[in-house]
Amino acid sequence: MATLAREATRATDPFDVSRPELYRDDTWREPFARLRAEAPVHYVPESEFGPYWSVSTYKPIVEVESLPDLYSSEAGGITIANFDEDDPNAVRMPMFIARDRPVHTAQRRTVSPAFTPSEMTRMSADIRHRTAEVLDRLPWGQEFDWVDTVSIELTTGMLAILFDFPWEDRRKLTFWSDWAGDIEIIKNDELRQQRLMHMYECGSYFRRLWNERVNKPLQPDLISMMIHSDAMREMDDNEFIGNLILLIVGGNDTTRNTMSGLAYGLDKYPDQRGKLEADPSLIPNAVSELIRWQTPLAHMRRTATQDTELMGQQIKAGDKLALWYISGNRDESVFGEDADKLIVDRSNARRHLAFGHGIHRCVGARLAELQIGILLEEMAIRRMRVNVAGAPERVSACFVHGYRKLPVEISKY
Repeated sequence: MATLAREATRATDPFDVSRPELYRDDTWREPFARLRAEAPVHYVPESEFGPYWSVSTYKPIVEVESLPDLYSSEAGGITIANFDEDDPNAVRMPMFIARDRPVHTAQRRTVSPAFTPSEMTRMSADIRHRTAEVLDRLPWGQEFDWVDTVSIELTTGMLAILFDFPWEDRRKLTFWSDWAGDIEIIKNDELRQQRLMHMYECGSYFRRLWNERVNKPLQPDLISMMIHSDAMREMDDNEFIGNLILLIVGGNDTTRNTMSGLAYGLDKYPDQRGKLEADPSLIPNAVSELIRWQTPLAHMRRTATQDTELMGQQIKAGDKLALWYISGNRDESVFGEDADKLIVDRSNARRHLAFGHGIHRCVGARLAELQIGILLEEMAIRRMRVNVAGAPERVSACFVHGYRKLPVEISKY
């Protein structure tokens, strides 16, 4: 612990795991392994996002998530980036994942019917049909970008269906998601203004869809559900945009980056790919393991509402805590010494934290699992093997943990 404290006083804290290059260069594992071993709850006094506590092991992450009144989602938002109340150009766009009870409960209840088991059953045939179409268009034996051709195409199509969004404009959803989810933009005033412009464009587009449906009967799309909800029908423009962005980013990034991680991870661990190819009954468990191994959102943030103690550390009211799901999902005390590896038949893969824990657990978790599972099943039907053909281009940020590009070739096994 003393060694860790001395190292943390250097100009660049090696245990400031918010640094974007750790994720761009895929070098985040070593500092997190040190944190888990030596300081599971570690204070970083200086970072580009200000001071924060790193919570890097499974048990304290679950403890914080289980006490939503003590550790607020609303007080400071859900990312390590700060909202600057003193900045006259800062615009707050509330979203229900970044609200505390009772607002969070009421708004979450509004959209949750879109993700029930019966809805998954209703949508599964369409998801399978669209997945088959995408896979059948792929060029065998030729290099292409898996991220754009498969991951983005499938997840953007699913979002368009959830919103009943004009199909010809569906790539706007990806564009808005990429701008909204890039945590690094907060460091650049010009990019912040560009993002704000794009968010207003998003809001204007969706407001038109809202107005077209406002006097129509309830339909199973998310806009109609909001219109017919006491909790969400009277949102102002900024809250409207905020909740749209939540649903777009949540529906896009989790599934999209796990689908990309699927291609990369199975190529990286050919023995596990062989297990899955030999026994497709492992697919449901492999879905959970792929989500754990990829962890498509690296962290969520909470803010202490009062002085408290967490694993022997004194947390002050107003302190920021970064819950590093990406590290909790590597916790050796839960997932074993092989936690860094992809193991498709891992017995406790479903214990992963990639969807969060407690009242803020991802509302669309079932849908993400369904989409990823169907993709693996349709690949198995075609005996399709994805071979990575070059180094991936990764997202350079500590929030969305994913891929910009992944060159691949496909072959039969």
